[in-house]
Amino acid sequence: MSSEYAKQLGAKLRAIRTQQGLSLHGVEEKSQGRWKAVVVGSYERGDRAVTVQRLAELADFYGVPVQELLPGSAPGGAAEPPPKLVLDLERLAHVPPEKAGPLQRYAATIQSQRGDYNGKVLSIRQDDLRTLAVIYDQSPSVLTEQLIGWGVLDADARRAVAHEDA
Repeated sequence: MSSEYAKQLGAKLRAIRTQQGLSLHGVEEKSQGRWKAVVVGSYERGDRAVTVQRLAELADFYGVPVQELLPGSAPGGAAEPPPKLVLDLERLAHVPPEKAGPLQRYAATIQSQRGDYNGKVLSIRQDDLRTLAVIYDQSPSVLTEQLIGWGVLDADARRAVAHEDA
């Protein structure tokens, strides 16, 4: 296993673990010692090779399909992930409510659900953008252009939408 592949695999393992709100020691505790924190950490850093059997067992422990743990299969390594969709909440506050009201309410709901009140930026998923497009009665690409025009989304968001359309 190449070291780059091992690091990408490790990043996937870490992402799944943190999505589940587990620390490395939390994994050890939840697995009743089956998974040692130091071993899982070494898999995540790409310092230690994981066998297919152990990867399948770890996927089962996390309750995810094995393919969710594997890096992308594009030639020469994983494909570049689409850019994140990050709303600039400070700029959103300056957009007239008659235009941005639905987006402001949607963002406030996400902040409430996440307990994320930094007030500066908010990451949203592709699904959130599609939902907002329905609310605004526009295609995701048209809404993206509108949000870029308001200064609420960075121009890189175009790549995320283009990636979604591909």
